[in-house]
Amino acid sequence: MAVPVYLFTGFLDSGKTKFMQETLEDPRFNTGENTLLLVCEEGEEEYDQKKMRCGNVAVEVIENESDLTPEHLAALLARADADRVMVEYNGMWLLRSLINGMPEDWTIYQEMMFCDARTFLSYNANMRQLVADKLAGCEMVVFNRADSSVDRAAFHSIVRSVTRAASIVYEDPMGNAEYDDIEDPLPFDVDAPIIEIKDEDYAIWYYDLTDKMDEYNGKTVRFKGRVATGKGLPKGCFAIGRHIMTCCAEDVQFTALICNWPEEMRAKEWVTVTAKISVQFHKSYKRRGTVLNAISVEPAQPPAQEVCQLY
Repeated sequence: MAVPVYLFTGFLDSGKTKFMQETLEDPRFNTGENTLLLVCEEGEEEYDQKKMRCGNVAVEVIENESDLTPEHLAALLARADADRVMVEYNGMWLLRSLINGMPEDWTIYQEMMFCDARTFLSYNANMRQLVADKLAGCEMVVFNRADSSVDRAAFHSIVRSVTRAASIVYEDPMGNAEYDDIEDPLPFDVDAPIIEIKDEDYAIWYYDLTDKMDEYNGKTVRFKGRVATGKGLPKGCFAIGRHIMTCCAEDVQFTALICNWPEEMRAKEWVTVTAKISVQFHKSYKRRGTVLNAISVEPAQPPAQEVCQLY
């Protein structure tokens, strides 16, 4: 059985601890499950276990990024006899450390990012890679202490440059919350018989697909990508993707999708794929994900810019 992981990211004094404490005090979130609370960043605010409704919360501090290993985390879960995991993640650590360090049966159920509206623009200007890293997979971004002076259009633009699916919430100093309602049209038609993805729009499409998998389930897409092969891939499929740069050269990552195709493919060759999208569990992902069922695979010339930018 999968172990659900509730992940909360953000930098120091962003409001993570306060929100997680309130969540653990909320009877709607506590129906008797044992909870392992991993604290990867200790700020001024501390957890008060006496106020937690269920009382069966084991708090473990992760002081070093190198401690995020499957063996160590599995041992902490077993010691807590926990049914679920909550993680207050260190804003200065990249999320891949956690993802790579999780035991195989751990699955992220929810991911939220918290930001202090007074310092967010400064963090984004000086630590863009870390900000984009936390935004990429989150379902909701909460801007705390967002008074009337906050430039919501600027905040919206920064978030949407990384993810189009995350909800954006502004909470003023009095605790009143308001959702962002600025609309962002996509540069391609998701309702077309074949969704045509231009080379320059691959990054936007990839992250929209990742964030809204179920909305693409059963649809047909055509795009250009680079082939990746390897021993870890099952017979009759290959990986296809593009390198995406979120903010800087150090942040370039190859983002790929599994593609079912009976013919043998050569690694690193460029092809144009037309495929029907299926959302399903795949062992290469180790979770539910997007699988392409190729209708055609044709040789292609590399795009003008082989590394695509998100904005």
